[in-house]
Amino acid sequence: MEPVSSESTGLKFIALGGLGEIGLNMAVFEYGEDIVIVDCGLMFPEPYMLGIDVVIPDISYLTERADKVRAILLTHGHEDHIGALPYVLREISPPIYGTALTLGFLKEKLKEYELDQKVDLRVVKPRQKVAIGAFEVEFIRVSHSIVDGCALALTTPEGVVIHTGDFKLDQTPVDGELTDLATFSRYGEAGVLALLADSTNVEREGYTLSERLVGDAFDEIFPRCAGRIIVAAFSSNIQRVQQVVEAAKKSGRKVLLNGRSMIGNVQIARELGYLTIPEELLIDLKELPRLPKEEVCMITTGSQGEPMSSLTRIAMDDHKQIKLEEGDTVILSSRFIPGNEKTISDLMNHLYRRGAEVIHEKVSEVHVSGHASQEELKLLHNLVRPRYFVPVHGEYRHLVKHSQLAQKVGLPKERCLLAVNGDVVLFSDGEAAIVDQVETGRVFVDGKGVGDVGNVVLKDRKHLSEDGMVVVIIGINQASGAIIYGPDIVSRGFVFEDESQQYLDEAKKVVLDTLALVNTEVLADWSEVKLEVRRVLRRFFNKTIERRPVILPLILEM
Repeated sequence: MEPVSSESTGLKFIALGGLGEIGLNMAVFEYGEDIVIVDCGLMFPEPYMLGIDVVIPDISYLTERADKVRAILLTHGHEDHIGALPYVLREISPPIYGTALTLGFLKEKLKEYELDQKVDLRVVKPRQKVAIGAFEVEFIRVSHSIVDGCALALTTPEGVVIHTGDFKLDQTPVDGELTDLATFSRYGEAGVLALLADSTNVEREGYTLSERLVGDAFDEIFPRCAGRIIVAAFSSNIQRVQQVVEAAKKSGRKVLLNGRSMIGNVQIARELGYLTIPEELLIDLKELPRLPKEEVCMITTGSQGEPMSSLTRIAMDDHKQIKLEEGDTVILSSRFIPGNEKTISDLMNHLYRRGAEVIHEKVSEVHVSGHASQEELKLLHNLVRPRYFVPVHGEYRHLVKHSQLAQKVGLPKERCLLAVNGDVVLFSDGEAAIVDQVETGRVFVDGKGVGDVGNVVLKDRKHLSEDGMVVVIIGINQASGAIIYGPDIVSRGFVFEDESQQYLDEAKKVVLDTLALVNTEVLADWSEVKLEVRRVLRRFFNKTIERRPVILPLILEM
């Protein structure tokens, strides 16, 4: 592999996240002394990431080149594309370009971190071109599960690179804004060096269903419901909210918005003109008890069963103002995110215990995907006709499948570059290859700590969660080395002390017998005492009950 030096000529593409995983989307384009970044997303923690709030990309490659970063370009306002910005902007703070709703959502997020007045936000419109260093960028309208999404065409000295962002080809979008196939075709006619396209739904055959079908499902369901209707959806899915509102209006129901992010995002979308809700249709919690059940529709967050969400508290009968009753209907209008299936199943069980009927994507068309399926991807490839193709946004199998799909529509295998996070794809003189790799990774955010929790800490947390902890307290005379207190053994998550006192007394005896054989010089060295205590107890616990708790010896100087 030929390394790329800082003097290398050509256009570099480097993914700092989003290749080989769902979420964490962040792409770097570098030419000479200019760098532009596309998206800056987070990932929600996987099950093994105990205690972690969110995961963000490692941007050490960018912090080392902060003087070259000219802009951050945002394709749309989903968390996996903008969620890491409050953390990244502490390290680098270039101008940020995006459409009105995308920046509206971002600005609200930045307020929480007191960054909204410190960041240069620049609103652009679809088909608008922006000159940024060696790059000219055109924003191209695309359909997605959030309005105001865009693909990007980056014109560089090496040629045009098109980055689709997340997209689908919805022919009947709720807002009437179609994916701009004409502009994609225009670039295809002129010649495209490389296409970087969304791979999330590449395993699905055919076409992704239109968002408008969800509205049709609501129109069918709402009149059948005798009690209140609660629709749970992602707060960023403004088209979904619009369709719930329209279905509620047709069926004579008032609308209650519930959940902080839902209320906030709806307010932003209304102010910017992306969402139309008649003022007389909205109610607040105080009016809820006075309305007949058949005249109420709630739109809430919590469709994934998040522990502190409004819907979970309602399902657990723990919400102060909202109580489910027999005959109420809950519609989970979002997909089951992989890894959340058990949590959502538990949520549904609790909703049924409250007497509600639950409707979800597996039994009705109350959700459709926002990502292009195979036939839509083929159409895009045929319109753009790139010289090179790099699949992005997906787990590794998605990238492989998308590469295979590109070959089916005529692109030679050698021009399909299967890159992963950190790979440096170099475009030079009409040719392209993966030529190097830079450091990438995941940074864990736990509370206010960013990056201070690593794999070792997670391993310890996993160990504690599975095997518990044993604290051994020993008082040793510093001068003589004699044990004058203990050992006293306290356990948490290991054995129940009241019922296992005899067993813990045996463990104490094992420690005392071991330390009795140790010479005074060793007893005076606390680190040696700790090692001995850990060693003997680890062996004792493993031999007697086959458990391996975390053992923490605490030596007191007396």
